[in-house]
Amino acid sequence: MTEKFDYIIVGAGTAGCLLANRLSADPTKNVLLLEAGGKDNYHWIHIPVGYLYCIDNPRTDWRFRTEKEQGLNGRSLLYPRGKTLGGCSSINGMIYMRGQARDYDNWAKLTGDDDWLWPTCLDDFKAHEDNYRLDGSGETADKKHRGGGEWRVEKQRLSWEVLDSFALAAEQSGIQRTDDFNTGDNTGSGYFEVNQRSGWRWNTSKAFIRSIKNRPNLTVWTHAHVEKLTLEKDSDGQLACKGVTVLVEGVKKTVESNIETILSAGAINSPHILQLSGIGDPLDLKANGIEVQHNLSGVGKNLQDHLQLRTIFRVENVKTLNEKASTLLGKASIGLEYLLKRSGPMSMAPSQMGVFTKSSPEQEHSNIEFHVQPLSLEAFGDPLHPWPGMTVSVCNLNPTSRGTVKLKSSDPHQGPAIAPNYLTTAEDKQVAADSIRVARNIMAQQAMMQYKPTEIKPGQEHSTDEQLAKVAGDVGTTIFHPAGTTRMGHADDVESVVDSHLRVHGIRALRVVDAGIMPTITSGNTNSPTLMIAEKAARWIAGSI
Repeated sequence: MTEKFDYIIVGAGTAGCLLANRLSADPTKNVLLLEAGGKDNYHWIHIPVGYLYCIDNPRTDWRFRTEKEQGLNGRSLLYPRGKTLGGCSSINGMIYMRGQARDYDNWAKLTGDDDWLWPTCLDDFKAHEDNYRLDGSGETADKKHRGGGEWRVEKQRLSWEVLDSFALAAEQSGIQRTDDFNTGDNTGSGYFEVNQRSGWRWNTSKAFIRSIKNRPNLTVWTHAHVEKLTLEKDSDGQLACKGVTVLVEGVKKTVESNIETILSAGAINSPHILQLSGIGDPLDLKANGIEVQHNLSGVGKNLQDHLQLRTIFRVENVKTLNEKASTLLGKASIGLEYLLKRSGPMSMAPSQMGVFTKSSPEQEHSNIEFHVQPLSLEAFGDPLHPWPGMTVSVCNLNPTSRGTVKLKSSDPHQGPAIAPNYLTTAEDKQVAADSIRVARNIMAQQAMMQYKPTEIKPGQEHSTDEQLAKVAGDVGTTIFHPAGTTRMGHADDVESVVDSHLRVHGIRALRVVDAGIMPTITSGNTNSPTLMIAEKAARWIAGSI
């Protein structure tokens, strides 16, 4: 028997959880939320440092890998995507970052829709925000922030001398400090704010689903892998989405949507589901034995990501996590501090301090972001170095390289071919070289001299533009921000996939609501912008706009 719902939401991640909350607020509408992973009851999801045990874990991660990348000197990268309730908000770095006002003003220009201008987007950021700044103030909102929403934002519960000194060094190099990265201009240095509540990770499942899980009109299925969309022509000949085929704990089901189906499976899985359903580039679809249902060549193209270049420095005369976590006594003290205070290294986001600045003076705005850590290691998952160290990672916020997400086969249970095409443009290579120089310049300031920093990676022997661009391919890795693969644009923009209200071009009753719709990636971490997108979309969907 076919089950019917008013709305079907594919993906219970960052966007999907908010959409389920907002759409099920109307008791006359039945909502089905589908999640390919399981419940978010794995304890390491909730302890902030637990991301170390969630990434590349089949219990919580899709465990994708990129194709071998020319720009990374032939390397293939681990490409984490959340596979559990809460999606990537259950395994990510917890950094609350809106980006820059110009990001959204540019989207408005590209789509011709003023609803994407920064002031309107700011309202949608604030709609779900619960910012610590307003705690106990008696105020529910100010011009920049709001209290009382579902999405908790807090200060980190830690500080490190070496990070404080780095912020001073950045100031000495000409980068001012900021106490708020989220005003529309994130230029400056400071500790990141995080999506935590009292030292625990605050994911979107807790924020948007936990309090409404007993709504009679909301149904949540976990271990529900969507294999394809159901497409039919309406009586007027217009193609429409009627629902999905989904494998639920090994049982195949067909589910129908009375109003809309919404893809919120993320910038990798949403285009993959479209392609499996016959929506995409006809040549790619036919090459994988899939019948073309709708020619939409932009599906899976325009992949953008932030590539972080990990510069590593050995330091002296200061404590870092390397030596603190190297002994049983140190590990015991870390665990005890978290047990008693919910603070310290176990409450750490992957990166603690941020800096936004220009890679070179001719840049018009801050175009690079630093993630600075009081620790060092060869690669993710490796042991910490046996000597005091710090990592000064830097990423290009506005890459011009564009990648793809493509089918490998018609099997819905085989992951797609992910090719970010990092460092394939002259602009990105130049920004990579310049950003490493900015890192070196900060570390050479007086505030850091007491620690006698020694550059371990990439190494001072790399100094020319060509050498630095080349070695960037050795030290670069994803910071887990894929976007743009189902980008929005005008109907006459042949490479766009959705319109400015996120409706898929040429198909009724189908939208995409996740980071894939970004025409250009935001200038910062992408999780909270994805929530803003979902907030805006929920309003449109509920209003049949």
